[in-house]
Amino acid sequence: MTAKLRIVIAPDSFKGTTTAVDAAAALAAGWHAARPGDEVVLAPMADGGEGTIDTIAGSVPGALRMPERVLGPVGCGHNGLVDAEWLLLPATSPGEGPTGVVELAAASGITHLDSLSPMAAHSYGFGQLIARALEGGAHRLLLAIGGSASTDGGTGALAALGARFLDDNGGAVAPGGAGLGDIVRADLSALTSLPPGGAVVLGDVTNPLFGEKGAAAVFGPQKGATPAQVAELDAGLRRLSTVVSADPETPGAGAAGGTGFALLAWGASMTPGAVAVAEAIGLADSIRSADVVITGEGRFDDQSSDGKVPSRVLALADEGGAVAMLVAGRVDADTHGFAASVSLSDLAGSADEALADPLRWLQVAGERLAGAL
Repeated sequence: MTAKLRIVIAPDSFKGTTTAVDAAAALAAGWHAARPGDEVVLAPMADGGEGTIDTIAGSVPGALRMPERVLGPVGCGHNGLVDAEWLLLPATSPGEGPTGVVELAAASGITHLDSLSPMAAHSYGFGQLIARALEGGAHRLLLAIGGSASTDGGTGALAALGARFLDDNGGAVAPGGAGLGDIVRADLSALTSLPPGGAVVLGDVTNPLFGEKGAAAVFGPQKGATPAQVAELDAGLRRLSTVVSADPETPGAGAAGGTGFALLAWGASMTPGAVAVAEAIGLADSIRSADVVITGEGRFDDQSSDGKVPSRVLALADEGGAVAMLVAGRVDADTHGFAASVSLSDLAGSADEALADPLRWLQVAGERLAGAL
């Protein structure tokens, strides 16, 4: 008789193809097909990018979605409004208030754009969501900043919280990256204070604010910036760093088009997103009683060991004494530490086939991993 095992399935999203929630369900279906008697626990993960709210909301009892209408990544006034939300988490211990989870992508994400807008896109709506969370009683903030549409140095977000960025005539600069080069002075006198419990930025990159590894050079082209625009944006971010007090070399300052820098200037701290999300959903406790843990992401490469979801789940599995297994759309790095790994591209015969029907191949992968025992 086969012993009953406890399996925890904790993948990240497979970006561009399927969410972490759907990926976990598909892997579970495959595992059950091979081992129907096992107990399977779904614990979809995130690293601070798009889908962080969905991941936490599905795992934390009492979490409340708080719908809002705010400015999207382009537009002003009543134009360009988008429907977004933040998440209110109940207090976990006496004396603490609730936690607000705010996801940049929900308001200011690149998926809101019909066409890329590298110079005009801004983060103002993200700041509006932060303000709504504070008004809604958040004692502490978790700020997930992946998936940004803009390279505005977070000036939009701070403007929504009361900051003013002024040109040499004392007027407000244009929103978005286009206005960065005109900034002469930052007036932070009316900037909203941090909540009593502070704010933690959930980042998934370690880039500085500017330079060859900075926000404009590395991520600007993904947001539609031409080489000339990249140079203009990088110069604007350098200008911003002279009027706002934060260290532009801090790892993660360049995240979300420099929004990480702005939040550091506000007084927030920064932590790897996978670490914070794992803590928020109690993943360590789930894994501590597990026999096997399955994690995954779209592409497992040399960067996956640098604070990404698979590396965090592997560390928790090692601490909890569980066997760790990996699934990825592509595996392009050594999978040392994982007892078994599956590439969806290899399973399907090609990357194109895997991308065409990822949930099917995730289910096959789950079944394959169960057989690997």
